[in-house]
Amino acid sequence: MMHNLTPAELVDMGICPTCYDRQHGHCLYGDPAGRMLYENELFECLLIGNPRAPGHSIISTKAHYKDMMDLPDELCREIYSFARRVMVALKQVYTAESVYLCTMCDGPMNHFHVQLIPRYLHERRGSGNFVKERSCYVEDREKLFKIRKLLNSDL
Repeated sequence: MMHNLTPAELVDMGICPTCYDRQHGHCLYGDPAGRMLYENELFECLLIGNPRAPGHSIISTKAHYKDMMDLPDELCREIYSFARRVMVALKQVYTAESVYLCTMCDGPMNHFHVQLIPRYLHERRGSGNFVKERSCYVEDREKLFKIRKLLNSDL
């Protein structure tokens, strides 16, 4: 077992950390069940365990695709349409001024994902929000349940 390796070490070995984590009981990033916003057979959406802002979320494919260019067209459409729904829900529930969408998959051992980062009224606009210092996830079950309800409704 290689459970004591870091994600960077796995990448250096040619192993996708996201796939490895899922296959080995969430040994790298922890069990996402308590942060899960939505899940289907193709992708999952959850609140990040080390967010750059409250409500920072990720949508990640279940199958390994290294970046958006590798996604089948229908899956790409479905993920980005769903991302819009999540952005609307995050903005509403977290009272964010805006929600940024980014994907920075770069290299064969990256696992396609979309990050959704809320920006609040007191924060400056711009790409600096993509690299803000990370913090610890603070559970807010009321917000989690509201977002889950919105994502399973017709917004």
